[in-house]
Amino acid sequence: MKFFCFLTFIFFLTACATPYQQRGFSGGFSETQYDENIFLVSFNGNAYTSGQRAADFTLLRSAELSLEKGYKYFVIINSQSHASQSVVTTPTRSTTTANVSAYGNTAYGTATTTTTGGNSYIVSKPSTSNMIVLLKEKPDGTYAFNAQFLAKSLKAKYNIKDSKQ
Repeated sequence: MKFFCFLTFIFFLTACATPYQQRGFSGGFSETQYDENIFLVSFNGNAYTSGQRAADFTLLRSAELSLEKGYKYFVIINSQSHASQSVVTTPTRSTTTANVSAYGNTAYGTATTTTTGGNSYIVSKPSTSNMIVLLKEKPDGTYAFNAQFLAKSLKAKYNIKDSKQ
C-alpha cells in the first residue's frame, strides 16, 4: 500500500507542467549574480512544460528580479535554450488466467497470459537562460524590456497571482 501511495504521489507531482516557482524537484527558476546589475536567469521545466512556457517564465523572473533590485528596465545580452531528452520505459505486468476441468483421472486445462506495459517514450525537458543587465533608465538606441509591464503581462497570461498581495 505504501508503494502504491508513493507512485500516486510521484504521478501527481509530475503530471503537470512546472509552475512558476523557485527551482525544486520538478524544476523552476534560479538566478546567479555576476555583477551589481548583471544576472543569469534560468528556468528548467519538466516533461509537461512547453518551450514557450519556459522562455516566458525566464522573462517573468527577469522582470521580477529587476523590480526587486530597484530597476525599471532590463536588456538581454545573451540567451540560450535547449531541451534535455531521455527515454522512459513503463514497467511490464503479466497476468495469467487458467481454467482446469477434471474428468475421472484426467485433467484438461487452458491458460492465457496477458502482458501490458514495457512501452518506451522520449521525454523532453526544456531549459532557457538569459544573461540580463538591469537598468534604472530606458537606454537610447537599444531595446529594453519594461520590467513592470512585462511582469504584469506574463502574470495575466499564466494567471499567476502576485505573491506580495
